[in-house]
Amino acid sequence: MLLLLPFLEGTDHFLQQPTAQRGRHRYTGGNRPLNAVLHTIAVCQIRDGGRGQDYYLREISEGKTPSEARRALKRHLSNVVYRIMKRDQRTHLAQAA
Repeated sequence: MLLLLPFLEGTDHFLQQPTAQRGRHRYTGGNRPLNAVLHTIAVCQIRDGGRGQDYYLREISEGKTPSEARRALKRHLSNVVYRIMKRDQRTHLAQAA
């Protein structure tokens, strides 16, 4: 119930935004160095071609703006990095056993 209190009181920041800006909430926390690395990887992949550029252009062809397409690419890259980290952890644990 406490989590709903700001929403019910009307003090929730989401309610105070104009209707046009409610599409996406910008999260200001997180790991800034990691976000910077993902941004650099995304920009380089968009510029240099390959699978990242293909993904970016596909997102744009689906109607996303360049910023939204870049954001989607960064989210995709973070998923790829996470899967690689999980695979490496499983491999490491299997070798240790």
